Amino acid sequence: MKIIAHIRNAFPTKFGLPRQSGLVKELRSTIVFEPDYRNPEALRGLDGYSHLWLLWKFHKVNQKEWSPTVRPPRLGGNTRMGVFATRSPFRPNPIGLSCVKLESIEQTANDGLVLHISGADLMDGTPIFDIKPYLPYVDSIPDAIGGFSSLHENDHVDVCFSKEHLCKVPAELQSGLIGVLRQDPRPAYQHDPERIYGFEYAGFEVRFRVSDGTLTVCEVEKLK
Repeated sequence: MKIIAHIRNAFPTKFGLPRQSGLVKELRSTIVFEPDYRNPEALRGLDGYSHLWLLWKFHKVNQKEWSPTVRPPRLGGNTRMGVFATRSPFRPNPIGLSCVKLESIEQTANDGLVLHISGADLMDGTPIFDIKPYLPYVDSIPDAIGGFSSLHENDHVDVCFSKEHLCKVPAELQSGLIGVLRQDPRPAYQHDPERIYGFEYAGFEVRFRVSDGTLTVCEVEKLK
C-alpha cells in the first residue's frame, strides 16, 4: 500500500474530531499529494464530481493484536460490539473510509494541485491511500438500515460561545469549530457537569464544560 497524499487541517490530535465524516460540513481540510503523485493527469475529470471517498490509515493507533469485539464510544464505552459492526480504529487492518465534499482544486506553487474538501473526520497529517469518486446512483441507498448507530444520528448539544472567546479564532475557522462543539466531543460515558474538557484546534486550546444539554466554552487560549 503506497501513501499518495496527506491531509492538512486544524486538528493535530484526535480528540474533538467529528465521529464520522459529513457530520460537520463546515470543517475544511486540504489534501496534499506526495511528489510522486502530483501529476495533473491523475486528477483529470475529478472536478466533475461533488464528493469523494477517501481510503486512509489510522496512523496513530498503536495496536499489535486485534480483538473481535470493541466498545463503541457512542454506546457509553461499556457495551461490546463486533469489530466489523463498527467503524472503530482498532481493527485487523488500520484502514479508514470517509466520504467528503470536494470544494475546489487549486494549483499551488509548492505542492502542485491540492484538493480543498469539507466534512472530513481525519486528523492533520493522516496518510491517504486512495481517492475515489462518490457515485450517487450506486453509493446512495436511502432505505439502508444503520443498526445501533442510528440511535445517535441526531445527537447534538446547544453551544454557548461568547463573542469574547469566539473572536480569538480566525473568522474562516469559527463555523467549523462551532459545528464540532455541537457534536459534543466528550466520551459518551462522561457526564460530570463540572469537568472541563479541552482540545487543540488551529493552534488554540479550546476548553469547555457540558451541563443540561448545553456546551459552554470556558476559554480559548492561543498556544505558543
